[in-house]
Formats: sequence, C-alpha cells, structure tokens
Amino acid sequence: MFEQIDPDDLLYPDSDGKPMADNTEQYRWIVLIKENLEILFANNDCILIAGDLLWYPVRSRLIAPTAPDVMVVFGRQKGKRRSYRQWQENNIPPQVVFEILSYSNDTKEMERKLEFYDTYGVEEYYLYDPESFQLDGWLRQNNHLNKLWQMDGWLSPRLGIRFQTGLGELVIYRPDGQRFVNSLELNQRAQQAELLLEQERQRIEQLAAHLRSLGIDPDNLP
Repeated sequence: MFEQIDPDDLLYPDSDGKPMADNTEQYRWIVLIKENLEILFANNDCILIAGDLLWYPVRSRLIAPTAPDVMVVFGRQKGKRRSYRQWQENNIPPQVVFEILSYSNDTKEMERKLEFYDTYGVEEYYLYDPESFQLDGWLRQNNHLNKLWQMDGWLSPRLGIRFQTGLGELVIYRPDGQRFVNSLELNQRAQQAELLLEQERQRIEQLAAHLRSLGIDPDNLP
C-alpha cells in the first residue's frame, strides 16, 4: 500500500534552501525572541509561534513564500507545521513578525519583505539590527503597515511586551516586567530556586530538631 501524497506538499515545498541564520548573533536573537514568546504564551494553545517557517499566504505558485525569523499567529493551534499554508489555517495570517538583520540582507530584500507583510495582513512588524542596535517597527493602521517613529518604550498591542532601546542593545520585557532571558540565564534561575528551596527545607528540619530537643513534637503544633 502506497502512502497518499498531498499535492500541496509537491507544489508548496517546506524549504527555500536558505539557512535559518547567517551568523551566531542573528541566531541568538531569533532563539531569544522565539523561545521567550513560547514561554509567555505557554498556557494558550491557540497561539502558534514559529521560527524560520515558510509562510504561503495564498494558494498560488505565482506568489513566492517568505520565512519570517519569528512569527506569531493568534487563533491557530500550537503543533507541528511543515510550512504555514494560510488556506489550511482558516486563512489567518501571522499577526506579528520579527526579522533579525544579518550581513547578507540588503535593502531591496528588506523592502520586499515589508511589502509582503503589508500586502498579506501582518499587524505588527519588528526589524532589529544586532550590529547597530537599531530597532524599527511598523503597525497596521488604515489597512497598511505604518512606520513607528518612537521605539524606546514601545508596547506591542498584540503581545504586551515592551521594547527598550535607549541603553544600547535591545532589551525586551514581558508584561509582568521580567526581561527576556536566554536558556543559560533560565537554567541559572532554576538552579537558584532549587538552592533556595533546599535551604528552606534544611531550616525547617533544624527548627523541628530544636523543638524535639525541647520535648515539643513539631507535628502536633497548631
């Protein structure tokens, strides 16, 4: 028995042959933003977050897809995707996209991406250059993406995250005020939390031992 092949798999391939990132700094930022957004929306199964996933906005071979470095789609289930074929996703476009500039990106390419996102319904578009620390943003108003001229302190309407650009390298804050952190920092926080829990456990055990030495049963305390 032969496995049935979806014709769309042949017409709309999963890869454009380009690498996810051109250098370690670009990759670091892609992972930082994507993974922190995953954490932020971990409890909402209807928010899809993906990195370097080909987005086909319409079912046509005439329209070339693009792969945002990070994209967020409200209203679509989390889960595996070989590509984002919008006609298979209730025709919901990504509402928020991020691009991280690398050495290989030229002005014409980024202009084409802006035009693509403007044409196909992106609500918020953020472009960050980790070399110059320049953050640019666009917000959909009157059915078009319009440039945001003040990014320091900008609060994303969709994501609720805040951007700080005034102190050099971009810093992104969650709605609860916590800063976006990398996996190493997350691991250090987890280790610190475990250490504090262990110290608290030892303190309780020492207190219980002291009470027993006084003839007091700590289990019978109110």
